[in-house]
Amino acid sequence: MTLQLIDTAFHDVKLIALRVFPDERGHFVESFRERKYQGLPGQNGPFVQDNFSQSKRDVLRGLHFQNPGGQGKLVRAVQGSVYDVTVDVRAGSPTFGQWQALVLSGDEPRQLWIPPGYAHGFLVLSEQALVEYKCTAYYAPQSEACLRWNDPNLGIDWPCDAPLLSDKDRGGKTLKELLEAGRCPTVA
Repeated sequence: MTLQLIDTAFHDVKLIALRVFPDERGHFVESFRERKYQGLPGQNGPFVQDNFSQSKRDVLRGLHFQNPGGQGKLVRAVQGSVYDVTVDVRAGSPTFGQWQALVLSGDEPRQLWIPPGYAHGFLVLSEQALVEYKCTAYYAPQSEACLRWNDPNLGIDWPCDAPLLSDKDRGGKTLKELLEAGRCPTVA
């Protein structure tokens, strides 16, 4: 069986509907099978790292990306719900600086495929959220960039005015600052 890809605002960012097998005991979901996930739009290699976060309500993580060494990410809310935001940070892209937001929830098993070249972050909407994601490149601190969550030029409509942030996320740069510093990847 092939993946059920659902279009989003960006042509290469896709929602993936997972098959759920319910019975009287609960349900079963196959969340990854390597050969089914090969060749996703913009995929730059196999998945090499898994990450997992547990966060409480109003925690905002992001908006992160790497350049060089861009990471494709396959994101899923395992429990709870998050307001998941993707921003195109690829200089020269026709959608540069545009963003989209989707709600990911453990109640509706879906994954979000985000290829390299997009900043990604999420805000926890539920009391707690467990989020897991697979990456196509290893975390490289020297390549990491943080886009300011409330960059006024982006106008992201977050459903929280005062999120809980890490020091790193509090110190994020505007897209203009990242572009001027040469931190944004370019469209090939």
